[in-house]
Amino acid sequence: MSKAVHQSDFLFKQVYDYVIHRIERKEWKEHDKLPSVRKMAADLKVHRLTVLKAYQLLKEHGKVYVKDKSGYFVQACEKTTPEMIDPPILAASVQKNHLYDIHQTPGLFNFSQALIDPNLLPNHFLSDYVKKVFDLYPKVLATYSTVQGDEELREALTNYFMNKYKTFLGAEDVMITSGSQQAIHLISQAFIKPRDTVLFERPSYSAAIDIFRAQGAHIVTVDIHAEGYDLEQVEACMKRYKPRLFYLNPTFHNPTGYTVPAWQRKKLVDLAEKYRCLLIEDDAYHDIYFTQAPPSPIYTYDTAGTVIYIRSFCKYISPGLRISAVICQSPLIRSLLAAKSLADNGSPLLNQKIFLHYFLSLRMQQHLEKLRIALQIRKEIMEEELSPTGWQWTCPNGGLNLWVKLPEHLSTEWLVEPCIEQSISFVPGVVCDPLKQSSSWIRLSYSYVNEIQIREGIRRLVKIAGY
Repeated sequence: MSKAVHQSDFLFKQVYDYVIHRIERKEWKEHDKLPSVRKMAADLKVHRLTVLKAYQLLKEHGKVYVKDKSGYFVQACEKTTPEMIDPPILAASVQKNHLYDIHQTPGLFNFSQALIDPNLLPNHFLSDYVKKVFDLYPKVLATYSTVQGDEELREALTNYFMNKYKTFLGAEDVMITSGSQQAIHLISQAFIKPRDTVLFERPSYSAAIDIFRAQGAHIVTVDIHAEGYDLEQVEACMKRYKPRLFYLNPTFHNPTGYTVPAWQRKKLVDLAEKYRCLLIEDDAYHDIYFTQAPPSPIYTYDTAGTVIYIRSFCKYISPGLRISAVICQSPLIRSLLAAKSLADNGSPLLNQKIFLHYFLSLRMQQHLEKLRIALQIRKEIMEEELSPTGWQWTCPNGGLNLWVKLPEHLSTEWLVEPCIEQSISFVPGVVCDPLKQSSSWIRLSYSYVNEIQIREGIRRLVKIAGY
């Protein structure tokens, strides 16, 4: 290979440039077949999804064309212009989000997106609240929110949490962010310096892993099981590594679907106080349960200010609103507000007001009741289609995903390319593993595809796997 691909740069763009370079040097001539996605990925030592994205970009730019089930071929190109061969401007250093390439892959059977099927969201009702907000706040588009978030919304959330969990809370303890990912990013900026130790569940939410790694954190893992954590392991890690914080997702955990029992939640707070370790509780799916509501959040046991609680709502109402709430006590909230003031002047006020009025209505609870039933049906259909394979998973009581263990001989790395060819996407387990070792696991989301797509997509996946 005449051109190396470096991990620190935009990988797919470098693959793109590599192919262009070979074409311009006439090493690959018009109508020559490019190496397969698998071979190119192996040669350049990058992920197949990175190569696939580069090939798709080449196709969009008219540099290659596709023959059905035959691969990618060099297009008969127009004369190269100087602009085309100028070197690209590359970022000095960017830690990539490993889910990004997966989510950019088109697919009819999209089992990689832990999002709700738009057909299950209250789109019609939300349009009513948009009109209502403009009637009540005619200057809403001409007004910034405060950095901390709309006071009316923070008061409403305060009342909701106090009534539901019987905990004392003030509006000054709540900050509104543009989604939970922004909240995690702000926490990493406010509390983590390079080489600080951060505890992570294994497996865990991929974007959070990438965010803390980008901040220079040293990650130490704690296993999560269907029964919760091994608290002796947690305490041993806190005692030995003295972590700054422990990022956890204890309710319908992403990707496993596990829920940590109430008695462990109380014990975790005790350990955090003892070893002066912040607990970052990411609670994205609390309202998506099927048989019984989950235990109260960990933050409800906190009296010493050791928990930062991130609660997402818009994933199952309207992802485009991008509303999450961060709840913590005074010294912590001040640090987060300082970090957020550098990021923006506050989350969009229009979005906050739309969410506020829907949140206060009876329609939200009615929507959640219907949504739980629809998602449970989809989960059960996916489990039904997977059951003949003998593959292993723990049936979750909520959330959006199944965490499936494949037989040892079946590598997810091998599955990716033939699945993409069949319009199937999933999240490989290595993406969710801070140690990058879970090569026999996959995350399948049942929430973004309808019942017919689940049946057909899983049947195709199972057939590709040889079952």
